[in-house]
Amino acid sequence: MAANGRRTELRTGPRRALTAGVAAVVAVATLQAFGAASGAAAATTLTVAKDGSGQYTTVQAAVNAIPAGNTTRTVVSIKPGTYRELVKIPSSKKNVTLQGSGSSRKDTVIVYGNAAGTQKPDGSGTYGTSGSATVAAEADGFQARNLTISNDFDEGANQSLSGHQAVALRTAADKVVLDSVIVNGDQDTLLLDTASKATLGRVYVTNSYIVGNVDFIFGRATAVIDTSVITLKKRWDGSSAGYITAPSTAADRKGFLVIGSTVNGDVSASSFHLGRPWHAGGDAALDPMATFRNTTLGAAVKPAPWTDMSGFSWKDDRFAEYRNTGPGSGAASGDRPQLTDAQAAQQETADWLAGWTPSAS
Repeated sequence: MAANGRRTELRTGPRRALTAGVAAVVAVATLQAFGAASGAAAATTLTVAKDGSGQYTTVQAAVNAIPAGNTTRTVVSIKPGTYRELVKIPSSKKNVTLQGSGSSRKDTVIVYGNAAGTQKPDGSGTYGTSGSATVAAEADGFQARNLTISNDFDEGANQSLSGHQAVALRTAADKVVLDSVIVNGDQDTLLLDTASKATLGRVYVTNSYIVGNVDFIFGRATAVIDTSVITLKKRWDGSSAGYITAPSTAADRKGFLVIGSTVNGDVSASSFHLGRPWHAGGDAALDPMATFRNTTLGAAVKPAPWTDMSGFSWKDDRFAEYRNTGPGSGAASGDRPQLTDAQAAQQETADWLAGWTPSAS
């Protein structure tokens, strides 16, 4: 999509209390954060190390070794280091976990620098937005844990390039878990998509950081961002302006739910929108949806936090807040729709996950 700091480490230890019904979901995901669930078949583990001390020296080589048709959990355990490569998990390789083995999510980094307008090496054209992703996960059951996925495309040095969208992580699958990760980029950082318009794609993000500036959480998936930090970055020229979410939700689905999280960043006050409606391809039948609830909003959030996009009014779609706090929060108004208590009871994590309980197995 075209464009029109400091981080505070998440606290370790027990997570704060969440609304009824949500805590159980978080407990399962947290309890099994780095191993198979009790009673489940042991996961196959493949090790990756740049220095040759593992089975593979690149992440993609380990993924390639997983047989097509795989359905059991396979953990690709990645030793600390920076892996400059593109990684793709095709739809035929389900239940793959990319897991950093270091003590911090910063120890293991997968990074590349393609943008939408970057020419492919074979001369067949440019990558396009979705093709620019450093990591592309197209298989159901994909998980990423305890690592950083980044796109370091230098927008300032490539102003002549047409297409600055640069995705760090693209998911196009169902039952995706991102736990204790950093997803870092500028424009279009995290693409939460589905395999097709008709296919459900549920994503659960927890205890993580998402960093960017323009439409940097976008797509048509049904996604929960829980107990995480959304960090706002300045643009390549030092200016502060951007949009956090750009959902492209189907009318019969739920879009993005940001709950129990924090929005911060070393940017100017009142410079970022919470979101805008992405009617991909000009599809008027879409009904983009984003809810921010029980979340601390920094001063960077605009007093009128939603805005139009490509001729589509946000007021015709589904954007709302509920019991947010912080200097960027505000009272109900025509510019800031607030859920009623009854509406909020229908917009919990469990409503988004629709019978799926995330775990590491």
